[in-house]
Amino acid sequence: MIRPSLFLSHGAPTLPLTDTPARAFLKELGGMLPRPKAILVVSAHWETAFPTVSAVERNDTIHDFGGFPRALYELQYPAAGSPRVAARVFDLLRASGFDCKIDHRRGLDHGAWVPLLLMYPQADIPVLQLSIQPHLGTRHHLLIGHALAPLRDEGVLIIGSGSMTHDLSEFRGHGPNDPAPDWVNSFADWFHSSLTSGATDDLLDYRRKAPFATKNHPTEEHLLPLYAALGAAGAEARTERLHASSTYSILRMDVYAFKAANDDAVNGDVSNEGASAKKLAGLG
Repeated sequence: MIRPSLFLSHGAPTLPLTDTPARAFLKELGGMLPRPKAILVVSAHWETAFPTVSAVERNDTIHDFGGFPRALYELQYPAAGSPRVAARVFDLLRASGFDCKIDHRRGLDHGAWVPLLLMYPQADIPVLQLSIQPHLGTRHHLLIGHALAPLRDEGVLIIGSGSMTHDLSEFRGHGPNDPAPDWVNSFADWFHSSLTSGATDDLLDYRRKAPFATKNHPTEEHLLPLYAALGAAGAEARTERLHASSTYSILRMDVYAFKAANDDAVNGDVSNEGASAKKLAGLG
């Protein structure tokens, strides 16, 4: 069964502890997708010089943040790793000309375990991560996704985990369910229009073409996983937005699914309140 690739906005590390529409949606999402054999997360929180894939037998939970409530540090996500799938990722990237590395020690950072704790709380699906290279830009990550595309037909769910918007300089003073300002929404709206219309060249050049691009992403690491997920669906990818909301006013929590042109039809946009199984039936 061919699975869509996903882009998830993982929000603040406290997402599992905070009552928001995004948390409610992610808690539903795992049960609405075909169960994967393994999950590959391209995380905004792992930056390396070269693409690097994790290959451990059992993942440690990395609490890569500070100053949050103690309850957050007590959360664990002890999912198995998958050295076998890691070797497959390594081979695919090498075959596409990338100088890929394998890391035999790294566990899961919060870009991976925060959304997966909500989607698959039993931690009973093997998980591995792939790093990003912010110095190499958008096209590099789109091509990484292209190289990974065969995994979708091999039972692997490919997730790009980042954030649709991410200007943390504006974070303070906002409640978790405060509405987003116009400069946040206009950027997310531009991305939605460009993704659903297949305007890949514009998306690759978003820093010049999207409104408030550098304001919403002073640095690119939280948007680059989207390009890997988009690329994994191929050159004629079709896009569905599964969820749109905001947290703390300035973090848009949008979730997208990407399917190849020859996959089954993509359903219509899903509301902020969450998706029904019927709405997501076409994702398998």
